[in-house]
Amino acid sequence: MKKFLTKAMTAALIGTVLFSGCGKDASNSNVAGNTSDPSSDSTQNTVSDKEAADNVAALIDAIYIQERTENTDAQCADAKAAWDALTDKQKEMVEGKNADYDYFGKDTGDASKDNPLNQDNIGENELLVVSFGTSFNDSRVADIKGIEEALQEANPDWSVRRAFTSQIIINHIQARDDEHIDNMEQALERAVSNGVKNLVIQPTHLMHGTEYDELVNATKEYEDKFESVKIAEPLLGEVGSDASVINEDKEAVAKAVTAEAVTTAGYDSLDAAKKDETAFVFMGHGTSHTAKVSYSQMQTQMKELGYDNVFIGTVEGEPEETACEAVIDAVAKANYKKVILRPLMVVAGDHANNDMAGDDSDSWKSLFTASGKFDSIETQISGLGSINAIKDIYVNHTAAVIGTSKAALKDGVYLADFKTDSSMFHVNEAYNGKGKLTVKNGKMIIHISLTSKNIVNLYLGLAQDAQKEGANIIQPTEDTVTYSDGSTETVNGFDVEVPALDKEFDLALVGTKGTWYDHKVSVSNPKKDAAK
Repeated sequence: MKKFLTKAMTAALIGTVLFSGCGKDASNSNVAGNTSDPSSDSTQNTVSDKEAADNVAALIDAIYIQERTENTDAQCADAKAAWDALTDKQKEMVEGKNADYDYFGKDTGDASKDNPLNQDNIGENELLVVSFGTSFNDSRVADIKGIEEALQEANPDWSVRRAFTSQIIINHIQARDDEHIDNMEQALERAVSNGVKNLVIQPTHLMHGTEYDELVNATKEYEDKFESVKIAEPLLGEVGSDASVINEDKEAVAKAVTAEAVTTAGYDSLDAAKKDETAFVFMGHGTSHTAKVSYSQMQTQMKELGYDNVFIGTVEGEPEETACEAVIDAVAKANYKKVILRPLMVVAGDHANNDMAGDDSDSWKSLFTASGKFDSIETQISGLGSINAIKDIYVNHTAAVIGTSKAALKDGVYLADFKTDSSMFHVNEAYNGKGKLTVKNGKMIIHISLTSKNIVNLYLGLAQDAQKEGANIIQPTEDTVTYSDGSTETVNGFDVEVPALDKEFDLALVGTKGTWYDHKVSVSNPKKDAAK
């Protein structure tokens, strides 16, 4: 952690840098390193420019700390003002213990698209979504905000609010973008002042690690200020005793991130990628906490699923078998020639962009390339939070502590996501992956319109049972779909009974050639059909 500058020193630095931006032009300032005397020595210019840049670096280092104080707001504002007063040349020279040009100068997207969720007057029920955080604006919107919105949609009677556990990131966002995000203490104090009675906390953290422990400890200090306080599970659920212990959450995450990576890479299936000698490496953060076994468990989970060309690594190299060098050796030993790197992190922030996909020699992309063991290295910079199936896991974890269930649907007609394990079997593009789910007397039927008439029948169950005498074969309907360009087409549609929401079930299909195939499908995220 960084130490605070003394107030006097900070004030002096601010004054020096701000002075360089005063007057007609910062470029004419002596402090900035440029004098009005044409005979001024170029060395003196360079020293003065560096001095101005170093002053800003010191101001940045002063707020690059995991502690909020009464001076933090002013320090954030002063650092930004000092940065704005620099010339472009001076900005490029900013370098400190933690400070560099990227702190203010790197474009990470539009912060105005985010919502810090720190509004007041929210009612008696609060769902506080707690994340580590990221200063990458685009990822914060796509991943963290995406999870928050999914939770709000699933829990309309609760007010969703946000907290970050990294004060370093909170300060960065506040100084650069003037966006104010609560830390845990601020969020809990805000809940108390808002008169919240029932508080549910949903961590977006991957596991029961250090950040989760700190969250729990912070919450204990406020338990007596609410009528009820409940903390939901992090993404991977309970840790377990050793590397062999896996659970439904780890299985769901493994399937979700792998399916997303395979599709993004342009493969029809993981087996197709394997035949193409392609391996997927999912890079997590790593930790010295005992919860580091979670990464080993995720590797076990991949093996249990038969995902032989999927490997788990960590930036920190803890546990040891997840270190970059160990993963390189494992992938090469398995004879894969192509590697696709993707983060096993909720957000695609600094670690994904720099440690994984950066151009520096110590990035994973560079290290895999430098090994000379592979024909190609590609990266997918996308966080777990942008995957719908991952959002569903968080929603289910929240439901478990709130006492609600997404499956408890009232009679009516809904639009719902229909997901399959094959890119060749999916809902027609005109319907964006959704089918019409009808609920009546507890029975759920989803109607799906496919892409053509090539799939002629479906069967709720396994292919081997579909071919038995008396099997209840699902017959097609003729559906007319209208595409975005106005053209129409007649395709086959099917009415499929849904055993349960958010759980995979067997749905076999037969094509025009008469061969039955097994597939896994699921139905999730039902929303009331506005047309009904």
